[in-house]
Amino acid sequence: MEQLKVHNSLKPGPPVPFVPREEGKVSWYVCGPTVYDHSHLGHARNYVSTDIIRRIMLEYFGYKVKFVMNITDVDDKIILKARRQRLLELEKSKTYSEPELSKLAATAFESYAKGNLPELLNSSDGSELSPNNYIARRDAAYGKVLAGSTLTGEGKPGDAEAKMKMHLANLTAATKAIQEKKIFGGADEILLPYLDSLYKESIDGKDHTIFTDVTKYWEDDFMEDMDALNVMRPDVITRVTTYVPKIAVFVEQIIKKGFAYESDGSVYFDIAAFEKAGNPYARLRPESRNDKALQEEGEGSLSKNVGGKRGAGDFALWKKSKAGEPVWPSPWGEGRPGWHIECSVMASDVLGSQMDIHSGGIDLAFPHHDNELAQSEAYFCEHGKPHNWVNYFLHMGHLSIAGSKMSKSLKNFQTIKDALKKDYTPRGVRVVFLLGRWNDGVEISPDMRTMAEGWESTVNNFFVNVKSLLAEAGAGADIKSLSLNGSAHGLQEILEKSQAEMRAALSDSFDTPRAMRVLSELISQSNIHINTHKLDIDIRGLESIARWITKIVGIFGLDANASPPYDGLGWASSASNSKLTAKEIVEPYSAVYEKVTAEVKQLNLHSEVLDRLIGVDVDAEFSTLSSSGTKDPEVLAMPYLRTVSKIRDELRKLAPSSPAKKQILSLSDRIRDVDLTLLGVYLDDRTDDQGALIKFIPKEELLAQKEEKAAKEREKAAAKEAQRLAREKEELAKAEKAKVSPADMFRDERFSAWDEEGMPTKTKEGEDVPKSALKKLKKEWDRQKKAHDEWKAKSGV
Repeated sequence: MEQLKVHNSLKPGPPVPFVPREEGKVSWYVCGPTVYDHSHLGHARNYVSTDIIRRIMLEYFGYKVKFVMNITDVDDKIILKARRQRLLELEKSKTYSEPELSKLAATAFESYAKGNLPELLNSSDGSELSPNNYIARRDAAYGKVLAGSTLTGEGKPGDAEAKMKMHLANLTAATKAIQEKKIFGGADEILLPYLDSLYKESIDGKDHTIFTDVTKYWEDDFMEDMDALNVMRPDVITRVTTYVPKIAVFVEQIIKKGFAYESDGSVYFDIAAFEKAGNPYARLRPESRNDKALQEEGEGSLSKNVGGKRGAGDFALWKKSKAGEPVWPSPWGEGRPGWHIECSVMASDVLGSQMDIHSGGIDLAFPHHDNELAQSEAYFCEHGKPHNWVNYFLHMGHLSIAGSKMSKSLKNFQTIKDALKKDYTPRGVRVVFLLGRWNDGVEISPDMRTMAEGWESTVNNFFVNVKSLLAEAGAGADIKSLSLNGSAHGLQEILEKSQAEMRAALSDSFDTPRAMRVLSELISQSNIHINTHKLDIDIRGLESIARWITKIVGIFGLDANASPPYDGLGWASSASNSKLTAKEIVEPYSAVYEKVTAEVKQLNLHSEVLDRLIGVDVDAEFSTLSSSGTKDPEVLAMPYLRTVSKIRDELRKLAPSSPAKKQILSLSDRIRDVDLTLLGVYLDDRTDDQGALIKFIPKEELLAQKEEKAAKEREKAAAKEAQRLAREKEELAKAEKAKVSPADMFRDERFSAWDEEGMPTKTKEGEDVPKSALKKLKKEWDRQKKAHDEWKAKSGV
């Protein structure tokens, strides 16, 4: 059996064997969200990909996984968001005169530009920036960026240009709001940082509800998004604000071991001391250890240019709180936890001094995860002996858009809610990520979505076809109770080969793109079998294949309505309503049956086959199914649908030789295109010997297909009409031209003399017409004479 191997960021290169600390069990910590705004597709990329791996480990490889996730509910971004939101609310409650409010907005406008887009302040005439001259200055200073280029015009745009666009968008919106005197609401993005600079010291840092009320709201919002994407809830959720006392104790221990120091109320990790003791730092991203921008980002926007550090790369374990920041007591005075320390403390508290897996987005590798490793290994090391805190680090590739990482700070994101409302289904999002490697980047593009839709459609159509063939073969039996096992035509051999390839793919560091290709190729071979063995289809082999594919897509989380061990067939239906009785569920189908049989009787076609079909006791067949306890609409409806389908098959056979041909064909089309379509049933017409195949397809999809077909017909008719009108116009033009006598066709300003037939002899300058030109003109004259003579003959002139 294949050995599971994984890409481990701690050991760059090919996948390495996965060997958990305890056989059959996996301890796993994942960095959860910082909750202060809507979750976007970048978050979906991280947590859906993580969920896919977790499901594969649980349900394919059979590990018992303890999955822990933290919620960051206090950090610099949250502090700014909550504090500014509170200050804006207070500002809106004040009474302002119109001039005072305009002055506030103008000052905030200039302050925002100065802090984020200084090029706007440059002016050849020395005038100050204002909403009135902003647009002209914006286009002059940042036109290249707005056009999709870089500020210098060289290279490709990246995060810097994305940030510029964000700030420009904020100022543009503020300009409009100020000019329309709708400042609150329209100019909030520029007011927030300005009000913060004025009043942040008025915020009581001991009142944690200012911050936790915001994070509780956004945590619930995040969880809603994860539920919508069918992401399993963690086994354990930890929150920073409930761990602050333990964090302080953890930091104290690191200080006692000589790997951290206090400076002016803050505590910093001492990288030099840690390395001097024989411990490696920046194990994940050694090339980034001196990246000042990443170091500052890791420390947070509220901690820039902090003094008192022994080394430039030393990072905060505990931060002395400044005015307007939340505070907790500590041995070093009032303060708050550093960003990185939270994960070390929470993960270790739940999972102990070692864990199998730690995961998160690739952008967290440095400094967050490298700092986590250092401080945790400093805490747990004994007698100078290095400690291994994490065995496997998994980093999910980020999602990018137009070359930039999708992020909240750049505001170049699409929220999960908007994506699910406008562009994707939850299954579609998951398919997109399955089609790419979990540790590779994904670029948002129309091609990516089209590819995912095509894959999903292929699988869905296969399930529909196999279920229809099984229902047909089962003569009304519940397809879940069929024990069909066989291997005719080599389908069993094909399935076993695919199963081995699936094992190899998932064992190779969860290679889901390869796994998805395995499923596609298996379906392709199955469809070839269906199309080439119409009269001797291996129903048993197809069922085995469809059930195995069902299990795999269930493991991949592609069916929110299914649950382990995924032993059904196809996407689980959410249409059945357990509150309804079997008779109520089947009522729409029986109504169509009654309607069709009544109309067929009125046709008086004198067909033994039709008489026999109409005489079938479908209610008795339904009662047998109902007594089994099933609530599956597809199963319960089959007696009625099968009879209606066979009646329609017979009508189509009788139509060509019947005096009632027109009525029969009209009824036949209506049954398929209206009656059954509205029930979410499609009749796939085959040869007369086989009859139509009953397929359950969502009504919305059938109606969409019907409208698409009608639209194409309308388009075709419109094109045909346009061609007809063009022909008529051309014929009319030809007729008008034919009316002109050849003797008059050249009598215009181009020439000055003509012979008796109207052929030109002199140019307008009085020179003889060249012989070469005369030859060409004579051909035109001959054609016109012929057309004119035909017109005269036709018109009787």
